[in-house]
Amino acid sequence: MSGSETAELLVETRGPVLIMQLNRPQARNAATLEMAEAMASALDALDSQPELRVGIITGAGGSFCAGMDLKGFLQGKRPSLPGRGFCGLTMRPPAKPLIAAVEGYALAGGFELALACDLIVAARDAQFGLPEVKRGLAASAGGLLRLPRRLPYHVAMECILTGDMFGAERFAQLGLVNRLTAPGGALDAALALAQTIAANGPLAVAASKQVASQSGEWPLAEMFDRQAVITAPVFSSQDAREGAAAFAEKRPPVWKGA
Repeated sequence: MSGSETAELLVETRGPVLIMQLNRPQARNAATLEMAEAMASALDALDSQPELRVGIITGAGGSFCAGMDLKGFLQGKRPSLPGRGFCGLTMRPPAKPLIAAVEGYALAGGFELALACDLIVAARDAQFGLPEVKRGLAASAGGLLRLPRRLPYHVAMECILTGDMFGAERFAQLGLVNRLTAPGGALDAALALAQTIAANGPLAVAASKQVASQSGEWPLAEMFDRQAVITAPVFSSQDAREGAAAFAEKRPPVWKGA
């Protein structure tokens, strides 16, 4: 295990998993420009270091993230980066899988951070919401774009237009939350899920995420051709041969990422 930190983001590696912990518990981890810059750097490390396979975003002090720091907003400081979005993530998620481990509140930009992840693990008492309309704002960091694609339309619109909070248990019933845990257990459950993903072939995981996340925008007539461009190198890789050999020899595979 190794780690590093800035004032507002704690970054730790546990084997192949990179944990990014938002660290402003006194403000329910409301995001600042400093936090966004640190997150962007951590996400670049996730994608650039072959030994890292999966990322987890969580929050300190029993809460995930309450959105942007409104005091900073009033001073003209928004926690968004050009080309990367809110907290350095929402416009450009990493190529590698990303899990949100949610305790407490995931509100406004905090909910949008979770929506930018590939999987969500949440404590049963966690609360999600897009309260921007209550403050005369709009959920423009991905909430308005992603939520109607993840939930039934009318449920998404209730969340967007009322600004009210929804519990993790209801979102789990609707398929937005992958796994529910006891309060305080979200990070451990996210780590277990991350380890399951990290045990798989890294080239296969990356290609699978790319196709699954991008294919919704592809013309129907081009889907299989576009998929082939991404997946063909996987089938011809050393890892593909290793996976088949390991299965035949009844042993764990040793991935090379090539």
